[in-house]
Amino acid sequence: MKKRRDIPARLRLAAVGLEAELSLVVDDVPAKPERVFGSPRAFIRGHLRHRAGTSFQLPTGAAVYFDTGVIEVATPIIELERGCLARAGRSLWESICFIRGELDAWEERTGRTARLVGFSTHYNVSIEPGSPNASARRIDALAKLLTYVLPAPVMLLATNRKSTGVGVRPRGDRIEVTADFTPDPTLMVAAGSLITGIIREMAGWPSFTLRELRRRGLPHIRGFRPIAHTSRKGWLARFDCYPANPFAGDPNELRIIAMQVFQYFRKPIARVADPFSLRLIQAVLTGRSPSFLDYEERPAEYEDVGHLCMWGSFYSDVLQDRSRLERIVMHALSGDKLRIDGADYTPTGMQGWSRIIFRRDGDGKTRVVGLEDLLPHLAAWGQ
Repeated sequence: MKKRRDIPARLRLAAVGLEAELSLVVDDVPAKPERVFGSPRAFIRGHLRHRAGTSFQLPTGAAVYFDTGVIEVATPIIELERGCLARAGRSLWESICFIRGELDAWEERTGRTARLVGFSTHYNVSIEPGSPNASARRIDALAKLLTYVLPAPVMLLATNRKSTGVGVRPRGDRIEVTADFTPDPTLMVAAGSLITGIIREMAGWPSFTLRELRRRGLPHIRGFRPIAHTSRKGWLARFDCYPANPFAGDPNELRIIAMQVFQYFRKPIARVADPFSLRLIQAVLTGRSPSFLDYEERPAEYEDVGHLCMWGSFYSDVLQDRSRLERIVMHALSGDKLRIDGADYTPTGMQGWSRIIFRRDGDGKTRVVGLEDLLPHLAAWGQ
């Protein structure tokens, strides 16, 4: 095994990723997937590469596992560039649709029914280790300040009237924003694009205090005070952190604040958003396109993910190719051999989210290589 000091501890390349948590309903009764299936292998056919516990790599490049009563799907790392959230959205929704297809086959085999119900979405944005604000203390301060800036636009793009909060959690070398699952892929990508642009810009600020928001003329909902996140370390903008529940109020009042936030961060958002998503953000925040907050009831699409809502051809201008890191992961999952330093290696799995485990064909020795270090080998892998 390659010594740990030779393995990059953190991803050096700026990147994003999406995760979705889906509740399971079997025969119209809420059920815990670990009790029904035990493992994803119980309903997913074909070979699955094991990661750890009940976590497995899907053929799409994403991972699937059971986590405290939900089915969680996580995309591979997608490098930061314009349109990266559309690529992450495609990876996530392709994986959700793959799982839905396997559940369809399980229904046919067993005569039972299974529905996927949207629970939550996690938007992950990396902070480069070399940044002056990359320390744990600074990332925590950034996470807390983000709870004042992000909620208004995120509520309009990614929540509904029954939602309860928007969370921001420091996760080592990244910031994770938690919100309800969004059963519209275009709104999910738009929300992720806005979140990424704002986080990347604010991560470079010299100060993460409320005074900095006032100095920059950025608004937030008056009377708001964040609380500790109910899951892991972090901060939460919950409905009862406000003088009045913003999810249940007039969405046009949120739009006033959300548009001011969007206009301030428009350029950094535009650097990561595809053109379609940039237009959609503005349309929803101005009221030209509806938000789920505009509907009195939570839409039915939440209740049958993969059937009532699924991926479509929205982003043909940015999705002709998959991201480089995504292609590396998919080559590794396919077991495609690679020649490194004059020796042939076979990928056997992943270590965490950012490293590939190889076995040297000649003697079986293990070698672990960071994703960034495999970029020069992508051409040899046949792209």
